[in-house]
Amino acid sequence: MRALKPVDLLVIGGGVNGAGIARDAAGRGLSVVLCEKDDLAQGTSSRSGKLIHGGLRYLEYYEFRLVREALIEREVLLNAAPHIVWPMRFVLPHSPEQRPAWLVRLGLFLYDHLGGRQKLPGCRNIDLRRDPEGMPIRGDFTRAFEYSDCWVDDARLVSLNAVDARERGALVMTRTAVTSARRADGAWDVRLTAADGAVSALRARAIANAAGPWVENVISQVAGSNSPRRVRLVKGSHIVVPKFWRGPHAYLFQNTDGRVIFVNPYEKDMALIGTTDIPYEGRAEDVAIDDGEIDYLLAAVNRYIKTPVSKDTIIHQFSGVRPLYDDNAENPSAVTRDYVFDIAGEPPMLSVFGGKITTYRKLAEHALEKLRPNFPNMKNAWTATAPLPGGDMPDADFDQFLAGFRISHPWLSEPLSYHYARLYGTRALKLLGNTSSQADLGRHFGGLLYQREIDYLRREEWARTAEDVLDRRTKHGLALSAGQRKTVTEALDQLLSGQA
Repeated sequence: MRALKPVDLLVIGGGVNGAGIARDAAGRGLSVVLCEKDDLAQGTSSRSGKLIHGGLRYLEYYEFRLVREALIEREVLLNAAPHIVWPMRFVLPHSPEQRPAWLVRLGLFLYDHLGGRQKLPGCRNIDLRRDPEGMPIRGDFTRAFEYSDCWVDDARLVSLNAVDARERGALVMTRTAVTSARRADGAWDVRLTAADGAVSALRARAIANAAGPWVENVISQVAGSNSPRRVRLVKGSHIVVPKFWRGPHAYLFQNTDGRVIFVNPYEKDMALIGTTDIPYEGRAEDVAIDDGEIDYLLAAVNRYIKTPVSKDTIIHQFSGVRPLYDDNAENPSAVTRDYVFDIAGEPPMLSVFGGKITTYRKLAEHALEKLRPNFPNMKNAWTATAPLPGGDMPDADFDQFLAGFRISHPWLSEPLSYHYARLYGTRALKLLGNTSSQADLGRHFGGLLYQREIDYLRREEWARTAEDVLDRRTKHGLALSAGQRKTVTEALDQLLSGQA
């Protein structure tokens, strides 16, 4: 058994909350180990709706504190990561059967003013009969409202937080499960088991349990403890279809059941449609979209658009489990998206219940403040003004950075330069190194994927499998054929076995 160096904080869970806590803690001067039993963002954090948003519909449930915090975070994250977070305008066709116009306008007024909006434009009215946003919409919908929120590459957000944590001194261990944690002599005595069966021992002064859907398992099965708080699993599913409108805007459609469905531009020529809200009681690892959810999403969209979307146009589909704090709400859509901490025992285990990707940074900040009594010499909060890796662009201006990047790398095709700049920001310069031609990028696997990017992701971002590269660190998988995907899998298997 290998003995690791004792640390201040062990973080369990490599989703957005765990990576955010590890980053914040390392930046405050704590020694940190982050353990994830699978790949970073393999669970909930790569299966979100890809939005940094205040949550317009949460106003109906009087979640004003959560909405305000989330609205403030939109612009914090826009400044911190302009390569993976960018503004998006949402068109909300008015359906008087669901909500009266005055109520929608009131909600949008609050949405514009609750969070101290600075960069994002405010809401406006749209005439769907005349404005271009109305082109795909059926003629019986004549008016709409347009407002601002932001898009995010969710899995990359997780990876970049983990990279920053490592660069600030944290040890990030993927595919390593925490199998036992017991209090002993004023610290946690922890056992870690890697995917290859290797066992390590670790002593930690505190544990942050950010295991998402598995938070209760960590408390009961790993730590042998209990908590009065419960997590409520809610399944959310999405489908991807060809984009059926022109322009960079998204749509928000009110459904007949009172819920809303987002239809967002996705990877340039596709559309991401979601999400559902269904109680889930199975293993989080087994979650999958079902035919009823597909029918639900298609019906919600087809109610509004002129040319219906059908099942045979679906390019991709995915499903995730949201680990919400159980507040006993009857309707899954009404369950709070706010987060709650449970701090138990001494030395402490802080467990995270609930939360949403938009507020992950603030959640991490609050978690560290909850642990401050155990770390009185810990530095103060710092992440509100610190860019994520690749986001250190003047004035957080991605377009300006992209223009300069293309000038300095004229040999890159426009799609490829955009891809590198968008996913890696200023770190694209590190990825490319001293390359001076497309041939220097190495083997071409199809689409925009070259060997150099795979090597970078393996070296810098813990990528090991084809899924890590094609589905989480990038979205190359959407553009590759089954044969090309198999080739990537074989190449990575050879690299792992030391044959290449």
